[in-house]
Amino acid sequence: MTTFLKYQRLTILWALFVLIMCLMPMGNIGESSLFFPGFDKLVHCGFFFVFVVFAENGLIRQNKNFVYTRVLITAVIAIIFGGAIELLQQYVFIWRDGDWADLFADTVGVGMATFSIMVTYTAINHGKS
Repeated sequence: MTTFLKYQRLTILWALFVLIMCLMPMGNIGESSLFFPGFDKLVHCGFFFVFVVFAENGLIRQNKNFVYTRVLITAVIAIIFGGAIELLQQYVFIWRDGDWADLFADTVGVGMATFSIMVTYTAINHGKS
């Protein structure tokens, strides 16, 4: 367990940061002229892109190998995490609204990270042969 925590420290901290940012009351920040329409979706996408990259980086460093199925399992876990945040926003934290579009943005970020990791690994391996 301590080995897992050693390699997943960044992932856990990032997950806590995402959780806090997604559950805290934002007030009228979305109506500010500093943000464009859809900025919230871009933030969700970025949050989950970074989450998957941190998680898979820790797993690769811990296990000293790359496994495609593990990347897909990481992606599913990240999507479940995003869904849990939306459910918490909808039913527990009444100052926030759960939104299917946010979950879709989370899923897009997860997909982008998963694709990037797989392409990077394939490119590195192809270069070695």
